[in-house]
Amino acid sequence: MASPDDLKFQEFEEATDLLAADPGASTLSISSSSAAVSSGDVKVDLSDDEDNQQESSELLGGEKQTSGFWTFEYYQSFFNVDTVQVLDRIKGSVMPLPGRNFVRHHIRNNPDLYGPFWICATLVFSVAISGNLSTFLSNKGDPQYHYRPQFHKVTIAAVAVFLYAWLVPLGVWGFMTWRQNAERQTSAYSFLETVCVYGYSLFIYIPTSILWSIPFGWLQWLLILVAMVISGSVLVITFWPVVRDDTKTTAFATMATIVVLHALLAIGCKMYFFQTGELTASSSSPTTPAMLNHTALITKPQ
Repeated sequence: MASPDDLKFQEFEEATDLLAADPGASTLSISSSSAAVSSGDVKVDLSDDEDNQQESSELLGGEKQTSGFWTFEYYQSFFNVDTVQVLDRIKGSVMPLPGRNFVRHHIRNNPDLYGPFWICATLVFSVAISGNLSTFLSNKGDPQYHYRPQFHKVTIAAVAVFLYAWLVPLGVWGFMTWRQNAERQTSAYSFLETVCVYGYSLFIYIPTSILWSIPFGWLQWLLILVAMVISGSVLVITFWPVVRDDTKTTAFATMATIVVLHALLAIGCKMYFFQTGELTASSSSPTTPAMLNHTALITKPQ
């Protein structure tokens, strides 16, 4: 067994000879340098751990400071999405599946305003332009019809779409928040999540409004029925888990109100912007048989 003296550091003869030949040579103590390095590493690691723990506690406790609503950074967070996320949410809005909540499976605690804003803006122009085109095609063979672009319909479409996309979610969110406080529920969505759901649910009306330009009444009503079923399913699947724990009367009344308001938007756009050929012909030619007989008597040769 080795004695304690054998385990001590010993000076070698070569090192002694080198020091004797060059007394001014610098030396390095391995034990001291390793101790200094190790002590330094411990300090750095401890400081890093403290920073990480502080950031983790801020994130978990929600104490991380956010910018004020008057700053650009505050609104920039509402548009923090990429193309893949937007396309995934659009895909989920046109292909709703039972049991797949739009908020839980697509938004995932990261609601945005980028998709809803551009969906509403695109819907405004598609409805106004397709409505003008539908009116022109339905009256194309009428010699008394003179086409005039109706630019005021763009303003009307913008007011209707954006008011629906903001006021209705505000009302739904306010009602669910009130019921959450009254019934002590914890599953209500935030206002931004509610706006995001409503915004993406309107995407199906963009291709539908383009197809509405085909001047066939039965086809237009069929398309509007399909669009209402698809977009309405997104809202029902998303909001039903929130209201189903309430009383049956309140739950069914809430869902009926959501579906009816959604249907009124689609039917209102169809009735105002996409008039049938018979309606436009009757409105553009107000002549009656009495007026025609009176004209014939006046123009009768004497």
